[in-house]
Amino acid sequence: MRTTLTLEPAIAARLKVEVRRTGKALKVVVNEALKRGLGMQGRAPQVPRFRVTPHAFGFKPGVDLDRLNHLVDDLDTEAAVARLRR
Repeated sequence: MRTTLTLEPAIAARLKVEVRRTGKALKVVVNEALKRGLGMQGRAPQVPRFRVTPHAFGFKPGVDLDRLNHLVDDLDTEAAVARLRR
């Protein structure tokens, strides 16, 4: 994210000293300081857990749910044949 910050003179001076001391770019020094200050140093970003909510679809016993795409293909084929016969 790109943004503009107004820094207090003492903070700006300390950042300049740190840039000279480390040889790193200003944005790297600022990001590292913010991470330390916000307690984010060394932590992996927290990713929300993926949760699956089961749902009972009410299919009758004997219906192979893993082959529903074949059923759709068969129904599409039957509908196409019926349209061609008209």
